[in-house]
Amino acid sequence: MNKEIIQLEPKRIWNNFSKLNAVPRPSKKEDRVIEFMLNFGRSLQLETFKDEVGNVIIRKEASNGMEKRKPIALQSHLDMVHQKNSTTDFDFDTQGIEMYVDGDWVRARGTTLGADNGMGVAAIMSILESKEIPHPSLEALFTIDEETGMTGAKGLKGGILKGEILLNLDTEEDNEIDIGCAGGIDITATRAYMEENVSKGSIAYRISVKGLHGGHSGMDIHRGFGNANKIMNRLLYLSTEEYGIRVSQIDGGSLRNAIPRESFATVVLEASREKDFETKISDWIQEIKSENSFIETNLEISLNKVEIRDKIMEKSAQGKILKALYAAHNGVYTMSSAIPDLVETSNNIARVEVKSGKIRIGCLTRSSVDTAKIDLANSLKCVFELADCTVTLSGEYPGWSPNPNSEILEVLKVQYESLFNEKPEVVACHAGLECGILGNNYPKMDMISFGPTIKGAHSPDERVSISSVKKFWTFLLQILMNTP
Repeated sequence: MNKEIIQLEPKRIWNNFSKLNAVPRPSKKEDRVIEFMLNFGRSLQLETFKDEVGNVIIRKEASNGMEKRKPIALQSHLDMVHQKNSTTDFDFDTQGIEMYVDGDWVRARGTTLGADNGMGVAAIMSILESKEIPHPSLEALFTIDEETGMTGAKGLKGGILKGEILLNLDTEEDNEIDIGCAGGIDITATRAYMEENVSKGSIAYRISVKGLHGGHSGMDIHRGFGNANKIMNRLLYLSTEEYGIRVSQIDGGSLRNAIPRESFATVVLEASREKDFETKISDWIQEIKSENSFIETNLEISLNKVEIRDKIMEKSAQGKILKALYAAHNGVYTMSSAIPDLVETSNNIARVEVKSGKIRIGCLTRSSVDTAKIDLANSLKCVFELADCTVTLSGEYPGWSPNPNSEILEVLKVQYESLFNEKPEVVACHAGLECGILGNNYPKMDMISFGPTIKGAHSPDERVSISSVKKFWTFLLQILMNTP
């Protein structure tokens, strides 16, 4: 366990966060962290069980004198996004997260930190194990697979939870109280293509796009961060149009909910056009870097000669897929007309794979308006079908409709202002929270979401503010003492 981390205040949270981060817990591989949480609850001699999909529920009776308060469900998800820098040697399936302190921030060494949603999990653990924190009847809900499908929330059946109020601890600005979120849907485009042999007198290059911010495809989509897949496709399209380059492989991005930071492609060119091509692509690289210079200050785009090893895409398939990727929308699509400054609808072209005769493209479309979500998804479907792809829409989940008259919202607003002498920001967010899904089977449950300040979520730049965790903990304890 990292001694530097467990000395931070409040020690109880940081100690539990360190224990949690020692357990590998990538999405869809949560067996070890489920067992960890079951053992934790049982060690406290609390009612602890796992539902049929793998969610863990732990119950704790009310403190003396608080038995008549409304029962509270505290909710966070166990899984984390597994992202790392291409130069980082790390195995998310076997290793615990390596953390360090950087001023007011806790970071990880070259990987995601897991503060999303590990800080929420650690806070709930700290309340469950405490003997002195006053609270109503509590029910801890630790869901699985939030990051890649929300299957834990979707699989939680009605009637299991007894709480009347749900506190979701999964937002990322400590001055915000969330009362709504976007829904989402996955778009997957696939097709096969014929491979061709490389003609004699050809040379090969590896094009690399690296150093972008990346980040959360919901919370950061409006920040203007570069998308490595779109940048790479621009270079490949221009190179095809002017120099007739042929694509051998493309490997860009990773998870659907992470803005792609890196993309790599291998291309083949007639040797006779080498000098002109290198000069021209250098100009294009400079143009792209100049366009992104105010935000993507660490953007690196490189061109290096490599050995010719693989075959190339047939010309027709290459032309169609590059045009489709150029035409496919990426980023903010519309802003909300109902809530100022809220992104309503967006798309993230998250993953592009071209190799060995197969193409696979993955997108995540989000919207706080279900009809707008499907409209953009259909637009993307049409674009990729024009490139002869088979397109599937899957993993759809609903948004969470704001309830400005929520009773628990009024409690949080009053307590926040009392503690910090300022009004909180009451917002809806463009990320996907589990509240909307949970509300399907628990429509009468009063829900709210809040958390500490986390920056760079879903990227290796993820970090959590130490002072904000202290603020969040103070706020959470105050809420538990003052619920109706």
